[in-house]
Amino acid sequence: MLPNLIIIGAMKCGTTSLHSYLNQHPEIQMSRQKELDFFVDRYNWDLGLDWYQSQFKGNATIYGESSPNYSNYPSMPNVARRMYDLVPQTKIIYLVRDPIARMISHYIHKYSARIENLPLQKALIEHQAYLSRSLYYFQLEQFLAYYPPSQILVIAAEDLYEQTALTLRRVYEFLEVDPNFYTWQSEIALHRSIRKRRQTELGHWLINTSPLRVIDRLPPNLRWPIKGLINYFFAKPIIKPKLSDILRDELTERLRNDVNKLREFTGYDFQQWSI
Repeated sequence: MLPNLIIIGAMKCGTTSLHSYLNQHPEIQMSRQKELDFFVDRYNWDLGLDWYQSQFKGNATIYGESSPNYSNYPSMPNVARRMYDLVPQTKIIYLVRDPIARMISHYIHKYSARIENLPLQKALIEHQAYLSRSLYYFQLEQFLAYYPPSQILVIAAEDLYEQTALTLRRVYEFLEVDPNFYTWQSEIALHRSIRKRRQTELGHWLINTSPLRVIDRLPPNLRWPIKGLINYFFAKPIIKPKLSDILRDELTERLRNDVNKLREFTGYDFQQWSI
């Protein structure tokens, strides 16, 4: 079995929530393990096709997966081409949010997990992945080189959280499944992404190196509470950093053209955004 739905990101834009919401629909079966990263060289490409097919089981109309690393070009190249070679008919969903807010959230995610140690201002300047992952149309172009626009749906993360029922209906219509399905569980924000605690060295070891790392194989509704407990007991509170006005203005100018292209492509104004 191969997927006919792939959520390609973006990172820190609500992919975990959407993955879980979609899995509640009786016609949709999402992969048990989120972030399969099959089409990424440095991760699971070498595991082979049989491994990838084994991730999609059950009796459903839509089989899907979500891997935010698929929209991390050029750090992770060849994703769109490999995807098209294997699943040319798949539908693609791309979640986006205010680009600068996404960059800050991305930084906090890495800083709290002790992956990033630089202060915010310096990290955003020195590590280009923060910016490139927020160049949403630039990332989309990699897929538009292979897939027609009719197979791609762009969703604002702000809409997913603030207008959940309406946004899910739009997704269901795109996937051609029952658009009227809705459950009270969809009212719950499953994974608010900003963590405000930085792991201690012991906490980092427990999650990433110790036998407890197997919790990454659990479904999100189990994985995140367990990680939350570890972060609570083995992490220290951090204060959300703020951008300087100078850097914010510089980033706004570097992002503006890409945001305008995204608006033109989607026909959506993204009025909640700061750009």
